[in-house]
Amino acid sequence: MSQAPIYRIQNLVHQYHSSTVLEIDELTIPKHTIVGLAGPNGSGKTTLLKMLAFIEKPSKGLIWFDENKAEPFSSKVRFQVTYLPQVPYLMKRTVIDNITYGLKIRKDPGDHRQKCFEALSMVGLSGEEFADRKWFELSGGEAQRVALAARLILKPRVLLLDEPTANVDENSSRMIRRASLLAREKWNTTVLIASHDLDWLMNICDDMIYLFQGQLSGRGKYNILFGPFYQDAEGVWWKQIGTGQRFMISRPPLKNSAAVILSSDMHIFSQTDSTFPESNTVRGMLTNLRIEKSRSKVIATILVDGFQFIADLSEEQKQNSNFYPGKEVLLSFNPNNIKWQ
Repeated sequence: MSQAPIYRIQNLVHQYHSSTVLEIDELTIPKHTIVGLAGPNGSGKTTLLKMLAFIEKPSKGLIWFDENKAEPFSSKVRFQVTYLPQVPYLMKRTVIDNITYGLKIRKDPGDHRQKCFEALSMVGLSGEEFADRKWFELSGGEAQRVALAARLILKPRVLLLDEPTANVDENSSRMIRRASLLAREKWNTTVLIASHDLDWLMNICDDMIYLFQGQLSGRGKYNILFGPFYQDAEGVWWKQIGTGQRFMISRPPLKNSAAVILSSDMHIFSQTDSTFPESNTVRGMLTNLRIEKSRSKVIATILVDGFQFIADLSEEQKQNSNFYPGKEVLLSFNPNNIKWQ
């Protein structure tokens, strides 16, 4: 018998000033997973996180938490879900006062200083060095990690992170990833993360949920192209990639459709490779290689004018040391392989 999900959404609609910003017929989030939320600005990621954090109540529909109907501030969810907004708020107090504030609200009887040190350790900060610092003595990355430690000290069942790596340094980004993984390992915490950094999400998440214009547009680890798409004078459909490049696509079935390209259908070539196709090819930079053990695959991340794509390396390419982060490559796919959602 499969385990009940931690979240189940049914017929959710949320509106601001009579304008619908989120509309999800059905969505489930399994327990003990790390799930990424991706999509362009205004797609509804933050709104969905606030619904799941029970900060806001949807205009219509139901949210079930661990098989119980739940609403903002109800006893069924209180102290079980924590939410870290993109711009974290720190009180004008010391680091330890900020981190242990939630414990005081809960009237926790334990050693708060020791628990603060443990939470700081999870985000890669020294308790001895940081616990007694003032809020204004922290860098942007340190403030973000302190805010995360203030959530981790509560050992939540669910941790919701909104753009946690935006405007932080590379080391803070790594520590936030590490802390998220540790939360699941230590407490079976379910983690949902909204981010524009698809490479970072792909490296940490078990599953990906894509939003576009307030609606679900796909689920899984793959490439996804959102509109607008355009048709040229010859009737060929295109997606503009950055300012000077474009991909040819098959005809979108609907105005709000999203184009899905599996990583196995996205092909990467060296610029000196004579076999690369002359059409539907763009230039980009290989930024990351990772091993996906579940599929025995090596996945390459390629950055093309601000767009991130993933592609499987072929068996021959896996043996070829000519592919490495920082290398300029060519990227191509067959438009007929697009799956529209």
